[in-house]
Amino acid sequence: MFCQSTKEFLSKNGIQFEDRNIAADPDALEELRKLRVMTTPVTKVDDAVIVGFDEDKLRKELGISG
Repeated sequence: MFCQSTKEFLSKNGIQFEDRNIAADPDALEELRKLRVMTTPVTKVDDAVIVGFDEDKLRKELGISG
């Protein structure tokens, strides 16, 4: 549910993203482990890590006005 919300938000705002499935991609799962995050979605914007669907944080990190 929240993964879909994040993808819809990014798409609606013209933001390109890489969709990685931790169930099918062991490297993606390992990356989450290294971040010490075990929930999804996780969105990385440069050095910022946004856990869950947080529209305010996404807007801030991506420079999208509300």
